[in-house]
Amino acid sequence: MTDQPGPTQPPQRGRGTGRAEFRAQVQSTKADIERQVQATKAQLDATNERIEARTGRNLILATLIGLVLGGAMLVSLIFIKELFMIVAFVVVGFTAFELAEALRRGGRKVPRIPVLVSAVAVVPAAFYWGAGGQWLATLGGIVLITLWRLAMLAFPRHRAPGRLVLSDIGGGFLIQVYVVFLSSFAVLLVAQDGGQWWTLAFLLLVISADIAAYAAGLSFGKHRMVPSISPKKTWEGFAGAAVVCVLVGIMLAVFMLGEPWWFGPIFGVVILITATFGDLAESLIKRDLGIKDMSSWLPGHGGFLDRLDSILPSAAAAYALYLIFA
Repeated sequence: MTDQPGPTQPPQRGRGTGRAEFRAQVQSTKADIERQVQATKAQLDATNERIEARTGRNLILATLIGLVLGGAMLVSLIFIKELFMIVAFVVVGFTAFELAEALRRGGRKVPRIPVLVSAVAVVPAAFYWGAGGQWLATLGGIVLITLWRLAMLAFPRHRAPGRLVLSDIGGGFLIQVYVVFLSSFAVLLVAQDGGQWWTLAFLLLVISADIAAYAAGLSFGKHRMVPSISPKKTWEGFAGAAVVCVLVGIMLAVFMLGEPWWFGPIFGVVILITATFGDLAESLIKRDLGIKDMSSWLPGHGGFLDRLDSILPSAAAAYALYLIFA
């Protein structure tokens, strides 16, 4: 009998072929993930560019820096009051120096050294000696800046007509009143019994007003509030901020400050008005100087004063409300 051939067996793939296919699959998966990441990044960049074109700032970077600054402020207020003085030293000093630099770029020879000394001196004066120390340090700073500018006339390159010298001294006066004096109310408030919670509350209200106005204005803004001063601020944004400030004010009054609920709307509306006024006031100063931002020290925000503009008058208002209601 003739032997019949058995059934044909399928060829066996070698181990090397299996590894090659596995590597190819891994490379394909990796390429898909990279494409998805690039597509997502492109979408985020495009969205951020649209927001930046609408608002004039990098939202993501601004948020990160805001979280860092807010975290430092939160820690200093909640745990050790004296830590707030360190934060105040840095913030007030940089803000005063920043405005002096902006005024100098605008042609006003505001002396920077006495401005910086006066700015940092008001912090311990207000914290340890109260309103008396606050006023004394502020007035002393004005006198120091005035005498320093007059002493600069002894050098030929700093000489100028009397009108320009008065303008330089007026710039120093503006810094002392607008930055140093108003910011010192936050230090005064922190020094009071339970004042750190009032300070935290008004800061939360300012932040809430800023975010709500930003979101409402971005979504619904059509009618400009004061286009000659701040073309991006709208009445729709202001209305959205008003609603949020009233609600947040009620929650802060009841759960943080131990005040009756009806104090919340008062607190929220007052801070909303002062925060809006502060924002417009700084915009007016920048328009007069012909600049967009006070500096570029805080990427995504501009300068320190660009972040403190709403806080400065709100600090004075919060201190007044503390004296009346608390």
